[in-house]
Amino acid sequence: MGPMNWLDEVKWDANGLVPVIAQERGSKDVLMFAWMDREALAETAKLGRAVYFSRSRGKLWFKGEESGHVQTVHEIRMDCDNDVLLLQVTQTGHEPGIACHTGRHSCFFSKYEDGRWTVTEPVLKDPRAIYSATPR
Repeated sequence: MGPMNWLDEVKWDANGLVPVIAQERGSKDVLMFAWMDREALAETAKLGRAVYFSRSRGKLWFKGEESGHVQTVHEIRMDCDNDVLLLQVTQTGHEPGIACHTGRHSCFFSKYEDGRWTVTEPVLKDPRAIYSATPR
């Protein structure tokens, strides 16, 4: 058995991707949802920081490469069907951690209430200030 056989146990979709949920280690907040391909998962395991696959850009996306909001990965878990991954992370680069490109703590800030979506989380930092910095 080669060292990369653990990657074969993941049920990759038709595009070679697997859905990934990032959960904050301390608070247990669900921060974001993204995708990984085989290379992204291998890099995440090797580096101990979240590396996703950007479907819109068609390439690896090192979380925090532009924003500085890196995710340190403490644990990688796989669900019972082997087709969803859960990362236990510490969101760095800002206190409290910012995972969302809108400058919010979590990407899941819209809540369905009384027939409409309500924004439930404040913007912690203006996205224009986050992304105006030179890419890291």
